Amino acid sequence: MTEADVRGSEPSHVVVIGAGWAGWGAAKALCQAGVRVTLIDGMADPTGRESLETASGKPFEAGTRGFWKDYPNINQLTTELGLGTIFTEFTTSAFWSPDGLEATAPVFGDAPMLPSPLGQAFATLNHFQRLPVQDRLSIAGLLYAMLDLNRSEDTYRKYDSISALTLFKKIGITDRMITDFLRPILLVGLFKPPEELSAAVTMELLYYYALAHQDSFDVRWIKSKSIAEHIFAPLHRQLSEKHQLEVIAGTLATRLHVSPETRAIHSIETRNLKSGNSGVLETVDAVVLAVGAKGMGALMSQSPVCSELASELVRAGSLGSIDVVSIRLWLDRFVSVSDPANVLSRFDCLKGAGATFFMLDQLQRDSQQALWGRDSAQGSVIASDFYNASAIVELTDQEIVDCLMQDLLPNTQPTFRTARVVDQEVRRYPSSVSLFSPGSFSKRPPLETALDAVVCAGDWVRMGEKEHGAKGLCQERAYVSGLEAGNSLLRRGIVKGRTSSANQQHPVIPIRADEPQVVLGRALNKLVMDPLDALGLQWPWLRSAF
Repeated sequence: MTEADVRGSEPSHVVVIGAGWAGWGAAKALCQAGVRVTLIDGMADPTGRESLETASGKPFEAGTRGFWKDYPNINQLTTELGLGTIFTEFTTSAFWSPDGLEATAPVFGDAPMLPSPLGQAFATLNHFQRLPVQDRLSIAGLLYAMLDLNRSEDTYRKYDSISALTLFKKIGITDRMITDFLRPILLVGLFKPPEELSAAVTMELLYYYALAHQDSFDVRWIKSKSIAEHIFAPLHRQLSEKHQLEVIAGTLATRLHVSPETRAIHSIETRNLKSGNSGVLETVDAVVLAVGAKGMGALMSQSPVCSELASELVRAGSLGSIDVVSIRLWLDRFVSVSDPANVLSRFDCLKGAGATFFMLDQLQRDSQQALWGRDSAQGSVIASDFYNASAIVELTDQEIVDCLMQDLLPNTQPTFRTARVVDQEVRRYPSSVSLFSPGSFSKRPPLETALDAVVCAGDWVRMGEKEHGAKGLCQERAYVSGLEAGNSLLRRGIVKGRTSSANQQHPVIPIRADEPQVVLGRALNKLVMDPLDALGLQWPWLRSAF
């Protein structure tokens, strides 16, 4: 056998940059196809083997993320890994303003099942405390726009070109419905107010999470520890033991070396965050960019050939992003709150941000001591996240904690006024989340780029023909995009595994099919609107688009 034959029998080497859901999805798809994978991330331990802790040794997780009903691929992953019962039951959620409790989201699956949106309307009939029925009914016009959204690519781009607030007002949603309900939902769902969000992405989010089926909004949580410890750690163990996955932690990719003649990627420069030392990953056959706009922009600024040959990546790196602040509080007493998951909005101290808070001692009842690390458990443990937090980031840690303990939490339960914070952790994550602003669709990175060996993954990625039903800032969407990025490299023959038989694409499970009335409504809308569109007539709310 010649040296060339030996090289030809070796598996391809793919570097996955970014170890979130998208990066792990890509690593899984490629590793299980027999491809050699190196996963690189700036986190000290992206594998979940070691829990993220505060200086006092207490566990901390950046952001409390829910698992909604329609997460079939993540559910399949937990089954495949044999994780057992790692989730809570589906829980209720409460929405609060300075006026008090505004609404409660029930567990919709517990109510008699009816066609959407009738099922949601009946299940929440008595769950709004102040919002009049006529204001709630004003959202009906949004249903027509949702039926129209995906009629054609041109139609979608028109909706993307206008803000969600513009659409809301044009279709007749009342100011009170926007202020008291839709704005808070969007501040914690897409992390920006409606005037800063694409109408197209907003409708996708509302449909996927709330309107596709009666129980689409049902959500559950990790019942102990963290997502990384429960899911990423066993996935890492499986991929490293069975498929030789290599993970390089605490390290950033700083430059992609691409040949201008062959358009092939051949190496990646790196920098260790702790030592500052530079390194090079050699003999790279392909790369998965599982990064956000901030990371994409930084990487492209140092990769001139790649930037020139794949200008779409430069455009993606220019998109906006959102600041997030995560807080965890340990109290000296237990406080009982009716709903373990809560949304806060319209409070002055939020400075335009949206916020959530979670009673971890209620969600993780069976592991309360673990929430206190090496200390003895004393009372409630609260996780809170502030989104659209540019103004909050500038506050001191104590000012942020005071906002929670003096202004926000007592409004939901007066007992918080007598509680004392015995330990606290405040962490800031500037430019950490994708911003789906009006007109951003065309700038978002595609799954497949102009360079065959470079693919993108993440919840902001446009997946084209492989588009999935999971939408918005969504763990399921991020994970699926990673699977599809790996599949793309395999399907097009860009990379190969150790044997030809191993070179198989990873299965991707679609979300539940649309209900019959939705399918019929879309068909009728297309039947009517396509001929009118050809005559230059369109829905009035789209007349100013473009």
